[in-house]
Amino acid sequence: MRTEFPDRPQPARRAGTHPVAGPDPRFRAPATGDERTVLLGLLDDQRTTLRLKCAGLTAELAERAAPPSTLSLLGLVRHLADVERRWFRQVLAGQDAPPRFSSPADPDGDFDGARPDPRSVTAAWQAWHAEVAFAERFAREAPHLDVEGHDPWRGRVSLRWVLVHLVEEYARHNGHADLLRERIDGTRGL
Repeated sequence: MRTEFPDRPQPARRAGTHPVAGPDPRFRAPATGDERTVLLGLLDDQRTTLRLKCAGLTAELAERAAPPSTLSLLGLVRHLADVERRWFRQVLAGQDAPPRFSSPADPDGDFDGARPDPRSVTAAWQAWHAEVAFAERFAREAPHLDVEGHDPWRGRVSLRWVLVHLVEEYARHNGHADLLRERIDGTRGL
């Protein structure tokens, strides 16, 4: 931090400008320990970040980034619910579980269908929570990280790969969420 002019306000880092009551609930993942614990912790941190970026918003969640984009926080919640469903239910568990918000006829339905009405917002969060709960249970109960499933896009994939991929997927979209939240109400950081 600059100290040449101690009587002037010093600039703050963007990450430190979001008011959080109490300790930051993210980044609780252990930095040591077994691989499953570390990966699940890192993924939980990313999921928590998404929740924080959406906290306190309802209809505003559906506000679009900038025309012609349909990117919105609600679209991200819907998209990530479908992503969790695809990798854990369809690919790893082998369930017949079509996406909740997109389809072959409407591949961007997760974003395009994000509407500001309370029922749509509630449905998106309920779907996301249900898919996260399934994924967490599956990952905890799997006998090892080498459990495999088949994906038409990637071929054979392991639970290990899916966990790493989901950390990357959330991290990328949390960057989008950060910009979307700042556009909505000026909230920065987190």
